[in-house]
Amino acid sequence: MSTMTKTVALAAGLALATVAAQPALAQKKGAAAPAATGGTIVQGLGVASFDAVIANSNAYKAAETQRQTTYKAQYDQAQARNTALNAQIKPLVDKFNADRQGGKVADAQLQQQAGAIQQLQENGKAELQRILQPVGLSQAYVNEQIEDKLNDAVKAAMSKKNVSILISPDAILAVNGGAYNLNQDILTELNTALPSAQLVPPAGWEPRQIREQRAQAAGQQAPAAATAPTGR
Repeated sequence: MSTMTKTVALAAGLALATVAAQPALAQKKGAAAPAATGGTIVQGLGVASFDAVIANSNAYKAAETQRQTTYKAQYDQAQARNTALNAQIKPLVDKFNADRQGGKVADAQLQQQAGAIQQLQENGKAELQRILQPVGLSQAYVNEQIEDKLNDAVKAAMSKKNVSILISPDAILAVNGGAYNLNQDILTELNTALPSAQLVPPAGWEPRQIREQRAQAAGQQAPAAATAPTGR
């Protein structure tokens, strides 16, 4: 009963999901570790947050702005459908809560109501995902273009700053001021290498992870096909 109640208590409404093939990088942690004062500077050591660099790149920020216009139809459709879904679900949630608190409705009936609400939620989220799929593909396409240039930007920044070891802010407890922060240097190199990114992926484009999964599956099938016995 507690699990059912918890599920429905969370079902106050469907949040409009910015569904993407990959999560938006702007939502990831990008802050550097807290600074420490004093201490000796270790030559050749640098700190950088790739998520922060990508999210602050010119290509990423421009794409985020352009996407609001290019995919306005999808955003508007998802917003309208989200509003309709919330209007459909809210009365059911209110009735469930009233029945549960009244204590006159059998547990089996409450369980049935909870199941119906959960199913509506799941169907609604899946529908919003389908509506916003082009937006998600655009996000993944832009991110992939930036990531393709990031490695060279990191190498260039490290070379110019004579950094031989680069670590993430999450891996350290504190840094000595900005002495080790390489974010801006990498960002400068990245903006030079990729001033802007293509917003709309070509027809049939798939994110790198899906392409790699397909290639792996094909690679596993090829040896099996080669060793399969042939009929006579």
